[in-house]
Amino acid sequence: MELTLVVLIIIVGLTFDFTNGFHDAANAIATSISTRALTPRVALLMAAVMNFCGAFLGTEVAQTVGSGIIAAPEDDSGLLLVLCALIGAIGWNVFTWWRGLPTSSSHALIGGLVGAALAASATVYWSGIVDKVVLPMLFSPLVGVALGYTLHVTILWLFRRSTPRRIMRRFRMAQTVSAAAMGLGHGLQDAQKTMGVIVLALVTAGWQDDFSVPIWVIAAVAAAMAAGTYSGGRRIITTLGRRIVHLDPPRGFAAETAAAAVLYTTAFLVKAPISTTQTITAAILGAGATRRASAVRWQVARSIVTAWVLTFFGAGIPAAAIYLVLHAVTGL
Repeated sequence: MELTLVVLIIIVGLTFDFTNGFHDAANAIATSISTRALTPRVALLMAAVMNFCGAFLGTEVAQTVGSGIIAAPEDDSGLLLVLCALIGAIGWNVFTWWRGLPTSSSHALIGGLVGAALAASATVYWSGIVDKVVLPMLFSPLVGVALGYTLHVTILWLFRRSTPRRIMRRFRMAQTVSAAAMGLGHGLQDAQKTMGVIVLALVTAGWQDDFSVPIWVIAAVAAAMAAGTYSGGRRIITTLGRRIVHLDPPRGFAAETAAAAVLYTTAFLVKAPISTTQTITAAILGAGATRRASAVRWQVARSIVTAWVLTFFGAGIPAAAIYLVLHAVTGL
């Protein structure tokens, strides 16, 4: 039973990572596609490659997710808990992708872990959730808005005497770099969260003693995310790239650069699993607001924020329900 559960967790974990890839592909490329800096095919390929590379840049966030969110029971019921958390997160990802809402796969995964842990009467590290999840969730979008706005205002001032046609051409080229930086940051942040859950399962099963991430886990997660990213996620690309605010190449460059800066800072310095979706969406809002506040479609933005708030419950409640059902059926 233990071997079966661990294998299932690895398979379902990689499936979650695949859904993370197609659900969050828009994070890196929506602005570049909407400004016509890159074609969809080229943008998806570049994002997939950068996601794969980004997964190898660090494991600090993975260790935070694996050891700092919950303490799973060290028996088969702990493995069942992890499995149900992944299933709840996958369900929320698929539902919000179908609705075209750019919600956070990271927070869906953490919500699934907490929901299943509560159903199993396992330990939840609430202080770790506040420090490493809730506070970064609140502050990273604020920083993204401010930085996106500031960067675009700076660009407007620096190039105020340049001809618009030349500026648009140059920033379309620059967006190749900023989109690649976003893809790398997405791989750095989001791939590590699945690594952390798989390592949590290995520790729970007693297959390893600490929360260090084996190289085979890194490679498998990186490949699954890259495959998911290349498969697309065009519904969310449309929401981020066109429905929130009309973007031109300078605004797209400012939004991508601001979001990438926040992703790298939180991964390497804070070691917090922040949402790439929230960060890029906030940066797009900030860059778009430099035109005028009314240029932003705030109704769309409000629906996105509502989905963010519901993410913990949308993944956590199904994860808890699935755990209770499977626990009753299997007796684990």
